Amino acid sequence: MTVRRVDGEPLEQIVGWASFAGLRVRLLPGVFVPRRRSELMVRLAVERLRPESGPIGSAVAAATRAEVTEHRDRSVVRVIDLGCGSGALGAAVAAAVPSAEVWGVDIDPDAVACARLNLSPQRVLLGDLYDPLPAGLRAQVICANAPYVPTGAIPLMPAEARDHEHPVALDGGADGLAVQRRVVAGAGAHLVEDGVLLIETSRRQAEATVGLAHAVGMGATLHTDDDIDGTVVEIRT
Repeated sequence: MTVRRVDGEPLEQIVGWASFAGLRVRLLPGVFVPRRRSELMVRLAVERLRPESGPIGSAVAAATRAEVTEHRDRSVVRVIDLGCGSGALGAAVAAAVPSAEVWGVDIDPDAVACARLNLSPQRVLLGDLYDPLPAGLRAQVICANAPYVPTGAIPLMPAEARDHEHPVALDGGADGLAVQRRVVAGAGAHLVEDGVLLIETSRRQAEATVGLAHAVGMGATLHTDDDIDGTVVEIRT
């Protein structure tokens, strides 16, 4: 383990877990390490869902999830962790809102295998963004930490990320917005009325991310947290 750390591998991947929003999230080699700045998105999601129990730091093991078979039942509190990586966002929301039905999607098979350790395995799907979700499934909240690093900036990232996290979790295309554009464009078809898309971005790109929402006729609000360097755009249908 010491040799792996000296060689630059992230500590979280070596020990097999990451601390996130008060939880111990299982982690596998190559899978994106959850950043503390993403806790802003968790807080916003929980606020929008108006939970009746548990702070964000509640243990996932203590959460009891409602079992629902009808995807079109809008009375169900449902969250989609889009591009879920380890499933850290979904797990944190589930811990704070035990009644939530959390779905995770990722295009990386290693990430899906990891997320199935942290979320209900049958609700973690392999595929491109919204494609693998059941027909008609709609959520109150979509959390999306889609890759937003411009391709040309990846060589400038810390070696821990650049060399030990899969590129598909980092590369946002030439301007860093390629995946975000697709996330925003498809959100309306997967949100209930008055549902929200929460999408993480950088301070430098925040105005451009807001512009993506306006381009498809949706409203957007920018949220920041200087203490954890968090930046999230809230997009409403």
